[in-house]
Amino acid sequence: MRDVYVLGIGQTIFGKHGNLTVNDLGAAAALAAVKDAEISPKEFQTAYCGSIHSSATVVQSALIRLGIGNIPMYTVENACASGSSAVHLLYQDIGYGIVDIGLALGIESLSTFHKKHGKALLGVEGDLQAKLALTMPSFFAMLCNRLMVDRGATLEDICYPSIKNHKAGVTNPFSQYKKAVTFQEIMDSPMISDPITVLQCCPQSDGAAAVILCSEEYYKKLNKKTHRPAVKLAASVISVSGAEDTSFDPLALETNVRGAREACEIAGVEAAKDIDVVEMHDAFSGEELSAYEMLGLCKPGEGIAFARSGAAELGGRCPVNPSGGLLSMGHPLGASGVRVVNDVTRQLWGETGANQVEGAKVGMAQMLGGVLSAIESPVVAGVQILTK
Repeated sequence: MRDVYVLGIGQTIFGKHGNLTVNDLGAAAALAAVKDAEISPKEFQTAYCGSIHSSATVVQSALIRLGIGNIPMYTVENACASGSSAVHLLYQDIGYGIVDIGLALGIESLSTFHKKHGKALLGVEGDLQAKLALTMPSFFAMLCNRLMVDRGATLEDICYPSIKNHKAGVTNPFSQYKKAVTFQEIMDSPMISDPITVLQCCPQSDGAAAVILCSEEYYKKLNKKTHRPAVKLAASVISVSGAEDTSFDPLALETNVRGAREACEIAGVEAAKDIDVVEMHDAFSGEELSAYEMLGLCKPGEGIAFARSGAAELGGRCPVNPSGGLLSMGHPLGASGVRVVNDVTRQLWGETGANQVEGAKVGMAQMLGGVLSAIESPVVAGVQILTK
């Protein structure tokens, strides 16, 4: 495959934007990426969009506002990894020489969705597990309890990612929450599924993110930002597995383990040694804590020690979610997979201000998604490795 480079990125502020449509949000993020790359949108040869609850032809409806209407465009749904999948499909198109430049977009407006369908996110038809009470919060509550039983985690350990990520969100201009929280505040917030409380959960959000990718030849021809180091999308993997992920050991989700391993192999890096920064799916605080092992940042069984050592904090060996993560950034479902790629890119460019990981050269972007359905629950993970 040819090398694939990041040419420009853009996003909206994540939050509640009930007065904006998904088309408004998508167009704003795409336009920000175009301005960042300093190119005309007419340069695009294809576009992919990740979204879950948007209307039909959302990518065409958003990009027509930029004068883009005569290129192949596709909308992809892959649960919370929808945005990761849009990036992956564009990466493949460029890597295999089908196109030289394109846009990957992620869009979601849960405010619009709720106006139409009510407050609860809809399950799938015949969602037997949900009827048996295995909802997303209850699954991750099971994971948290397993961390305490099998790994010796305390409630303070379970809440640690939420404390860390809310602190980081204070200095991120794109984040939905800009307020630090304490352990006591987390424990005093309403209980969702023991031991998960409200402040251990990411919010529901509206927003969009966009990334422009191109071939090395195209990058060298058009890149005018000589002050920016070249950032390469060195690997992209979409990993899928089924019943074994949610029916057996939640601390070793094969989807995460295999996705991270394969992405590192393609990029030629070792996660525990070479990854300098990670942006990952932390829909629940304990989820991040469990993922330190699954993503290979430390050995199996050492995730709690990794967290307690400060390795995941700014200034630590491998900061995780220095953006504030989903817990603070918010989680517009289809947009988050693109957003994590953008935040890793910003880190490698050295453009994240107070949230900067000094000397970052290799980063991992990860997003996990799935649906609790019937007795077998399919899970999908998107993992990208970026290098400079």
